Amino acid sequence: MSENTLEKSQEDVKQLDVPVEVDSASLRSDKTGFITTRLELWAFYVYYIGNNGLSGFNFGPSQFQNLLYLAGYDPSQPPFTSPCGSDTQCVLPYLGRVRDINSIVLLTNGISFAVQAVVLLLIGAWADYGQWRPNITIFFTIVAIAVSFAWLGVEDPSKWQAGVALYILGLITYQCALTFWTAAFPGLARDLPEVKESALHAAEGTKLREDHAQFESISRNRISNVSFAVSSVGEILILVVMVGILEGLHSSASTENNTKAFSVLIAFSGAVWLLCALPWFFLERRRPGLALPPNIPISHFLLLDGDVLNTSVTVIGTLQNSVVSYSTLQLTLLLIVGIVTQALGIYLFWIVQKKFQISTKTMLCFNVFWILILTVWGLIGIHTNKFGFKHVWEIWLYQAYYGLMVCPWYAYSQTMISEVSPLPQMFLFFALFSVIGKTSAFIGPFVSSAIITASGNNDNYPFVFLFTLGVVSCVFLYFVDVQKSRVECEEFVAAEVRREAFSETP
Repeated sequence: MSENTLEKSQEDVKQLDVPVEVDSASLRSDKTGFITTRLELWAFYVYYIGNNGLSGFNFGPSQFQNLLYLAGYDPSQPPFTSPCGSDTQCVLPYLGRVRDINSIVLLTNGISFAVQAVVLLLIGAWADYGQWRPNITIFFTIVAIAVSFAWLGVEDPSKWQAGVALYILGLITYQCALTFWTAAFPGLARDLPEVKESALHAAEGTKLREDHAQFESISRNRISNVSFAVSSVGEILILVVMVGILEGLHSSASTENNTKAFSVLIAFSGAVWLLCALPWFFLERRRPGLALPPNIPISHFLLLDGDVLNTSVTVIGTLQNSVVSYSTLQLTLLLIVGIVTQALGIYLFWIVQKKFQISTKTMLCFNVFWILILTVWGLIGIHTNKFGFKHVWEIWLYQAYYGLMVCPWYAYSQTMISEVSPLPQMFLFFALFSVIGKTSAFIGPFVSSAIITASGNNDNYPFVFLFTLGVVSCVFLYFVDVQKSRVECEEFVAAEVRREAFSETP
């Protein structure tokens, strides 16, 4: 495309009612000349092998709860005179009152998500401007890795307060690094050679806009799903190595060995993350962001949505840890089952979507139904000990079910938000999406913690709240109109172009 043609097309965007979301995006990428290479794409995939959540989302929280259990006491006896047992309740004084340790985990989890929401509100919009995007990802990644190594100094139950700080920092940095890494994939999809060619045909009128939108949507889904598949395969290999580490540490020989093993696994996860992150740090093309509009403050609003999955996984995770008695070997083997089925589930969902050209929203709605089933299963355990994540066999079944039917949500929710966001401000809207999730995620644990306390430490009662919230969320999701959203995005971009807010940073 010649420079004269480019300038004329940009002028047309300002004056005419043209498909801005197609034309302006393709023109912008042609002008900058960025093309997503196979090497850059694989660096993106490999980063996710390291940022797999083992340190901040899996073993970190498990070690935190393990330290609470070892430091806690049986509330039926005088404080700190009788240790917690497998058949007794376990409490500790925390934030002004004596609480069940599962309630402490949920409350701390809520604090973590609240801090994440504030952080994303402060920096989320900045990620769309200048060269901030890669730097934000690098910063949170490095801090998260440092937190992983810091766990090596927290191996004694008496240091459980330090575990609170590491637990919060680990979750914040893991989630923020994941948020800004994830937000890179729409740009990678847009700059794929085949997508650029399709956009050019759409701009020239030789291809229907709807056909191009569908083609780019499938391309985004492909990158998102492949990244999860690659991460799953890599994570399986990491977990297999971890089993060997646990054997070498004799983790099953004593409680002390098991507690030390938790910290070693977290640090090992951090080391792997560093190795996997370095290629992305150097190979990511620093695609220019927006020029900061004069006299325009950067801010966005805190919204609320029903992110049931985050809280459900946290609640089930606390139940899982106690059911398997905080065994590092058991938890590692359970993760292997979960990751193997996750890879299979994501692959099967993608094959079905690709074969039948199913929309992202339809796939997401199908996926959400199975998330609700989790909450129903938890509800059963309120008044019975036969079911409700209370037995080892249920935990094994949960890991397989979670991988097959629930994990695809992470891929499709990311693609869904990319399809209802204006491309030039994709990072801002991904940050906003994360804020929405973190808002409900800190409300969920706070409410769940309060429910557990009010119910006499019944750890299954939060599923009443989660099921209700999940049903409401499904109703809102059903009424999302993707086609209307695309039109609204085009109108938004056109309005911003008229005041030249999207001029590129030199």
